[in-house]
Amino acid sequence: MTFNILSGGEDRFEAILTIVAAARPDLLVLQECVGWEDGARLRAVAEAVGAPPGERHAVLGSANPRPSGRRNHVGVVSRAPLVKARVHAPEVLAHCLVELELSLAGEPLLVLGTHLNAGSEDRRLAEARWLLSLVPPARFAAGLWALAGDLNAISRRDPYPADLDARLAAAGIEKYGSPPRFDTMDTLEAFGWTDALRLRPRSPRWATALRGRAGAQVETRTDYVLLSPRLSGRLALAEVIDVGAASDHHAVVAEIA
Repeated sequence: MTFNILSGGEDRFEAILTIVAAARPDLLVLQECVGWEDGARLRAVAEAVGAPPGERHAVLGSANPRPSGRRNHVGVVSRAPLVKARVHAPEVLAHCLVELELSLAGEPLLVLGTHLNAGSEDRRLAEARWLLSLVPPARFAAGLWALAGDLNAISRRDPYPADLDARLAAAGIEKYGSPPRFDTMDTLEAFGWTDALRLRPRSPRWATALRGRAGAQVETRTDYVLLSPRLSGRLALAEVIDVGAASDHHAVVAEIA
């Protein structure tokens, strides 16, 4: 499950706990864990999903600071013990990336949890190319890999209207370019990543965020669970979880058989 909780959850945190407890994911990747440095909220999330306490089950990826000084940390909670965990925060990343290894039926499962740049497709594309440098093509083809997070990029495979450019302009949304660009998602898919929500959707619901000015909002999706070829063969279903007012993003869940 991937879920951008918006500004650390603020006074919506109890609602966020209710949502993740109901979903009870085996692996949860959270974006915008702002102000979570003391570990209290991460521990509360772990308890809510039924993960044992301790560093083998929860990691807070310390993010690069934004110009404001704010850090949009990436939090990961796993009910299964983590075999390995490493946090990457090079200058090319707006925030950070958490690299994990778990065991899935005795075989390594490699997971990348991240949050890409919100404002520029050029920056997102650079981040995606750097991310792919962590993934050896031969190991990717032969192994089990997942990439989960708010990638802040739109996919041409989602059912956007033909006049998307005009709608984005009317809503005052510039982050995707004009005309809208799909370079980041195209690059990831060309490498071999498969979008779980497009492969096995449980329902027609696909958008995870309404963007733009009131009266001219546009349905968008930038939240993804992407799978390697072998792992996509084990995909049972994927769906968007409506979180109501708990965040400005809905969550995305993928169920692996």
